[in-house]
Amino acid sequence: MVTDYLDAAFLGVVEGLTEFLPVSSTGHLILLIDLLGFRGPPGKVFEIVIQLGAILAVCVVYWPRFWSTLIGLGRDERANRFTLNLLFGVFPALVLGALLHDFIKNVLFNPWVVSVALVVGGVVILIVERVIGRGEVASVDDFKFRMSLKIGLLQCLAMIPGVSRSGATIIGARLLGVQRAAAAEFSFFLAVPTMVAATAYDLFKNRHDLTLDGAGLIAVGFVVAFICAALVVRTAVAFITRYGFMPFGWYRIAVGLVMLVVLVLR
Repeated sequence: MVTDYLDAAFLGVVEGLTEFLPVSSTGHLILLIDLLGFRGPPGKVFEIVIQLGAILAVCVVYWPRFWSTLIGLGRDERANRFTLNLLFGVFPALVLGALLHDFIKNVLFNPWVVSVALVVGGVVILIVERVIGRGEVASVDDFKFRMSLKIGLLQCLAMIPGVSRSGATIIGARLLGVQRAAAAEFSFFLAVPTMVAATAYDLFKNRHDLTLDGAGLIAVGFVVAFICAALVVRTAVAFITRYGFMPFGWYRIAVGLVMLVVLVLR
């Protein structure tokens, strides 16, 4: 029992640290749950709910921005533009996510897919970082609606576990001429409607598995994920501005290759 709670806390740490970095939180959870033999509540409810802890961290850290947008809707051009950019960005994932949900969960959620996706995604990050210049778009407020829609389409690649939602959106934004800090921030903001919608849909699909069994494990994972995600969100932009995304690319490749070796030798 104690081991289960330690595993839940550890998985909460991993979720919080990786949700907003281009390394795939879902991929990490799939690999670690498989390696640990963690048995959470049925229907993957544990993995679904702790994501909300990470999303809540963004809402808290960026609360002034979200609040000013909310009270400015309909009256403030900046608030209206920001809201519409998020809607354009989240729309493709809402449509494709609903259509492909069962296929993704039943076919793609396995360690082999995650490991390969981590390596491929890491190589893509290294290439983009070497090829793409500084970028012209310096602020989320400068985004055009068409740009947000294109980033939203690229975000759909993250439905393949191991690709990384934040990685797809950040690299997509960089390819469209967005500077690193603005690309990271837009990825944070876009995570809120995207992950809230995905979590709500997952919970609905697994509604028959929602019981109080495992509530303690879920609570531990949720709280730990919130704390760790808040730390990441507060420091990530400064780190990315200084060091870029190359460290994440190398990290992805290393983890993916190690996991492929582990899977082959099992």
